[in-house]
Amino acid sequence: MSSRSSATNTALLASAVATALAGAASATPPMKDKEQCFGISLAGQNDCAAGPGTNCAGTSTVHFQGNAWKWVPEGDCLKYGAPGANADYMMYGTRRGSLEPLDRDLPEPGEGNS
Repeated sequence: MSSRSSATNTALLASAVATALAGAASATPPMKDKEQCFGISLAGQNDCAAGPGTNCAGTSTVHFQGNAWKWVPEGDCLKYGAPGANADYMMYGTRRGSLEPLDRDLPEPGEGNS
C-alpha cells in the first residue's frame, strides 16, 4: 500500500470517528443528579429535542411546550407541580411540570422546526 493511500485511509477513518462522536454528542444522555422536567421551559429555552416542531436545544416555539424539557436538579420537577406534589414554583395559569411529556401547549402544525 502506498503512503498516499495510507494517508487517505487514515483521513477517512478520522473523519468517520469524528462523525460518530458528533452524533453521540447530540444525544441526550442522563445527567448525574438531574432529571428532565417537561412543560416548564419558555420558548427557545428547552434543553434538547422536544418532539415534533423541534430538533434540539433552544428550538421549542411555545412557552411551557408540553413535550419540551429542561434539566433540573433531581426532585425539583415536583416543585413545578408535577403530579403528587404541591408546587413551590409559580407557573403561568394552571400549568405544571411533569416527568413525562405532556399533550398541551404544543406548536400548531407547520409552526417551528419540523
